[in-house]
Amino acid sequence: MARISDRSIGMAVALIRAGEGVAMQRKAKPLLWILLCLLTTLPARLPAQQISSNATPFVVPAGLEPAVEFWKRVFSEFSLSQLIFFDPVDLTKIYEVIEVGEGNRPDGYIDGERARIAAENGVDIERVRAQRGVKERTAAGIKRSGRYLAQIQQIFSERGLPIELTYLPIVESSYDIGARSSVGAVGIWQFMPRTGREYMRVNSLVDERRDPIESSRAAAAYLKQAYDSLGSWPLAVTSYNYGQGGMARAVAQIESDNLVELIEKYEHPYWGFAPKHFYAEFLAAVEIGSNVSQYFPGLVLDSPVEMKEIEVKGKATLNALVASSGLSRAEFLAWNPALAPTARILPAGYRVKLPVDRATPPIVTVAQVAPAARTTQAQVVHHRVRRGETIYEIARRYGASVENILQINGLRKSHLLKAGSTNRVPKI
Repeated sequence: MARISDRSIGMAVALIRAGEGVAMQRKAKPLLWILLCLLTTLPARLPAQQISSNATPFVVPAGLEPAVEFWKRVFSEFSLSQLIFFDPVDLTKIYEVIEVGEGNRPDGYIDGERARIAAENGVDIERVRAQRGVKERTAAGIKRSGRYLAQIQQIFSERGLPIELTYLPIVESSYDIGARSSVGAVGIWQFMPRTGREYMRVNSLVDERRDPIESSRAAAAYLKQAYDSLGSWPLAVTSYNYGQGGMARAVAQIESDNLVELIEKYEHPYWGFAPKHFYAEFLAAVEIGSNVSQYFPGLVLDSPVEMKEIEVKGKATLNALVASSGLSRAEFLAWNPALAPTARILPAGYRVKLPVDRATPPIVTVAQVAPAARTTQAQVVHHRVRRGETIYEIARRYGASVENILQINGLRKSHLLKAGSTNRVPKI
């Protein structure tokens, strides 16, 4: 067993006392604030010496190799139209890959195929899990990353963080600025509102989770804090999914800070397939993002977006800033996706994003700034809870929220969702 140091135990205990999860961690101090009214240009490219290094802290841990190889194939080989049926315990076993089209297949179909495959292979049905390929989504995300990746890498480099961390959005959002999860995570870094408020402005008028630059500063701050608290990158990166408090409790319980041992030995209702495999997914993303031509030959990344920032000294009206920018209101908002169209006054310290060249396309398309209201109607599906399946995995699968699942089934706590029970799930 890999024993943890006294320093690691101390940090773990401190985190446990501090509270649960990412959202309750201490607020990070701003890492980089531009001088009042100082005009700064964000470089489109990093100097080579700042981002190229043969040394990497992200070596695949012994025992995690099969998982990393599996996720590399999911990201770069298997299509969105393919369902991969595999053994969640031994990821070297892929039983079948079935062409099903890109439309959602009903739960009953997937469970039927799982039962068939389990019977044919002489295993319990819990040893058969389904996963769609995401090759097209990965390629589209990497192509999109060309617009912002250099600026993001500059932010991480200035804070002394490994550049490989900037490939984490491949897992989280495929660098989609407009990404929004069923539980309210937003932007390329998929910050939840509560956690986001710890590191940036998140309110009804200014939501910097939607800004690829501001959210990257917040992600850098979070990951630096997580590493300082937990003492290793495997734990820090996994905490991005599971929370710093959750990781600290896991470390304290099994008395080891070795991620592979945590995966094998730690037990908790929320410590399911997704958090256990988050670091392996990240390592697969790093490998692919660092070797794009190998995994996606001929893929051409979008051109870098060159922009400048002006930090607002005091409160300023949006109308005045729009007028002084030389842009239309729609163009201004497209360059500043953190701003709601209804915003009237910008807070002091907000960094206005503007094009270096008037002809440069904005951060988002103008059409995305104020989308027309859509009316959606919730559908209810019936889901039979499998052994080891958490309510968070069910919510993510159907695009529902945990709160709505509990409410529609008359449950007060998530642990009351029992294996074998059939529950209603609101699906949008």
